[in-house]
Amino acid sequence: MHGHHPRTPEAERSRRWFMNKALLAGGVAALATMTGCSNGSSNASSSPSGAPNGGMPSGGPGGMGPGQTEVKYKDFTGLTTDGKVVDDLYSIHSTDVSTDKVVKAAQAFLDGLGAKERKSCTFDVDDDEWLAWSNVDGYERKGVRMGDITDKKRELGYALLGTALSAKGLTQTRNIMKLNQFLGDYNGGNRDTLTEGAYFFTFMGTPSTSKPWGFQYEGHHVAINYFVLGDQVVMTPTFMGSEPTSATYNGEKITLFRPETKAGLTLLRSLTSAQRAKVIDSKVSKSGTDMKAGAGSDNLKLAYQGLPGSELTSAQQDKLLDLVRVYVGYMDDGHAEVKMTEVEKHLDQTYFYWLGETKDTSAFYYRVHSPVVLIEYDAQSPLAYGTKTGTGGGRPSGQPTGQMTGQPTGGMPSGGPGGGGMGGPNGTPTQQHIHTIIRTPNGGDYGVDLLKLHLETDH
Repeated sequence: MHGHHPRTPEAERSRRWFMNKALLAGGVAALATMTGCSNGSSNASSSPSGAPNGGMPSGGPGGMGPGQTEVKYKDFTGLTTDGKVVDDLYSIHSTDVSTDKVVKAAQAFLDGLGAKERKSCTFDVDDDEWLAWSNVDGYERKGVRMGDITDKKRELGYALLGTALSAKGLTQTRNIMKLNQFLGDYNGGNRDTLTEGAYFFTFMGTPSTSKPWGFQYEGHHVAINYFVLGDQVVMTPTFMGSEPTSATYNGEKITLFRPETKAGLTLLRSLTSAQRAKVIDSKVSKSGTDMKAGAGSDNLKLAYQGLPGSELTSAQQDKLLDLVRVYVGYMDDGHAEVKMTEVEKHLDQTYFYWLGETKDTSAFYYRVHSPVVLIEYDAQSPLAYGTKTGTGGGRPSGQPTGQMTGQPTGGMPSGGPGGGGMGGPNGTPTQQHIHTIIRTPNGGDYGVDLLKLHLETDH
């Protein structure tokens, strides 16, 4: 592809500095303490190309994601089971779901920016910046920072999110941002990053109803990648997480990831004992961090595990689709239905896999994986909230903005606030720290496959 802008040496050194500083501070645990977040797993079934193995979380050193193992756009193949992309999964076609509103909202936001701001957040449609996202708070990001622009410009940004996302998706995103601010008030540190304003917009290409373009919205615990070609939309990878997942912020009680937790348990509990034996991995214990396909894992090889949809009853298949719909349903309603139709076509090849216990309050991991969708839910160990020792290991002097409200499911598993020790793979997981991600395997993420088809047929 043409028009590709690699990172400048200065930008590369800056991001490498962040990585090296974390590693030199004392390895994975120190890195987790510094950043307030980690993704990946030391027992990943397969590592991204070039990623270290054995004790280091997947997704780059220390689970950092982009950095030393960052994949360039031109080298992107996407998530596969064995390194080979399944062909002919995606096509350029009309969905009959208009993208006019999102195009207008994106253009309105860009038009509202000053020339310098606009230049800072616009890139070529096939730029490396697509892949340069991370869920950690201290990661250096490009683009327009929401906390640095005027209220009017910020409202235009939220209007864009409101058009691209469903009502549930916008509420989820805003609540993650609010709990990020809560965490900053709670542990008294990282005031530049643990705020509602530390989220960034970047745009790839120019908003258009016919030409390919997209935008990225990211910060701590949020990364939304939104690609548009005509009336087709790809909203993956989308990462959403939070620590804590339940708190009161400025008088508003916020609880996140109940639908994700409940839908996973509902599907699992519908299975027979024989089916459960195939879904629940008895050979691997739930660790403090088990996510495989987080930031920096764009070319991950991940084999199918668990029980395929072909071995489910019709009622169980409906519950599997209900689970997928929770995640897909964060994009606008019309394109969510388009995606669900795509998922249903591969339902027999859709695998369900589980790590950990199965109580309402348990900290567990599950995965839904097919040729066209990958979903991960991972209850992780605490890093900056409710820990006994280390950074964030207690309530700071003075009253934080919000007050802890307890576990969203009505009980606190061991390792919740006030217990559990530090985070990382060896920490005790809790439902007060959850990471989720949805991806489109086989080259579909970031709309890469659609863009290739577009260039082959129209250019």
